[in-house]
Amino acid sequence: MRMLAYLLAIVCVILAVVYYVMPAGNLPTFMPGYIAGSQHVHLTHALAAAVAAVVLFVLGWFFGRSRRTA
Repeated sequence: MRMLAYLLAIVCVILAVVYYVMPAGNLPTFMPGYIAGSQHVHLTHALAAAVAAVVLFVLGWFFGRSRRTA
């Protein structure tokens, strides 16, 4: 479970960076927010992905700590 949380967090970090640096017209067509020819940057999508990444990193850390019972 810990590894899955970390992997999803890394994916969310990558998505946050993509949403922050690419305008909507340059996003891959399968990503939510793609608008052909648009120069709008989806900052809310980037923020949501970054928050999800932080939450998943914390969950991964929590799951890793809960298994260490002496």
